[in-house]
Amino acid sequence: MNRPDRASVGGVRIATWNVNSAKQRAPRLLSWLAERQPDVVCLQETKLTDDAFAALFDAPLAELGYDVAHHGQGRWNGVALLSRVGLADVERAFPGQPDFEGLAEARAVSATCAGVRVHSLYVPNGREVDSPHYRYKLAWLDALATAVAADPTDVALCGDMNIAPTDADVFDPAAFVGLTHVTAPERERLAAFGLTDVVRAHWPSRRVFSYWDYRGGMFHQDLGMRIDLVLTSAPVAGRVAAAWVDRAARKGTSPSDHAPVIVDLDEAPDGDIGPVVPPPSHPGRGRGPVKVPR
Repeated sequence: MNRPDRASVGGVRIATWNVNSAKQRAPRLLSWLAERQPDVVCLQETKLTDDAFAALFDAPLAELGYDVAHHGQGRWNGVALLSRVGLADVERAFPGQPDFEGLAEARAVSATCAGVRVHSLYVPNGREVDSPHYRYKLAWLDALATAVAADPTDVALCGDMNIAPTDADVFDPAAFVGLTHVTAPERERLAAFGLTDVVRAHWPSRRVFSYWDYRGGMFHQDLGMRIDLVLTSAPVAGRVAAAWVDRAARKGTSPSDHAPVIVDLDEAPDGDIGPVVPPPSHPGRGRGPVKVPR
């Protein structure tokens, strides 16, 4: 699919994708960038050092027209921002970002792209309720909220938030009782940002997931969660022409367990498609209780 550089014709396409190892996903990622042509791309779980990411991706990304900011940590975490519409005032981590037990984790990178302060975020998982990881997650979200509130510019928080905002964002709320990602304190932190969840705003009553566990045939049954989000300030939300999950990128050989989320500002080159493209053939409903893989 060959399109002109849409940065030159007015529209801005923002995408976020937890690739679950950029090295493992490199061929898929590069072909996806060439096909979908996003102008700003937020990546999570790159699992590469800055030098390793540069060695693998700087040349092909430059050929595709992207400037790059990467914040890496080797085998764990790692986030990146790619932009064809400017990459100004890059900041790795954010003011007040807490460490986990003395270790600074590579979970946030931000920059100004086409007038919007874009954050690529990999929010801590939390693991188990009331564990040290869970308390770290809440503290991390509190610190991020403080940092974002201090920034006067238009903002887009993009990434793997590891929170399903409502019960509508998991395949079966009963299956998640007592688990992280759905607890009231997590959801309260997400709501406290005061930003618009643009996919849900665009598709208020539709079944939309962005993550499906590799195990148990969860993807093929569409037993997923919506934890990959784009949260924006009101002026940015008002520009949304399309907002959708690119489920096609989750299909095929060696996929990530997450699908990209795409938000088109001002223009929608593919039309106002969605919410999930292509839609699942056999969503898992009415087949008895399903246990969340642990």
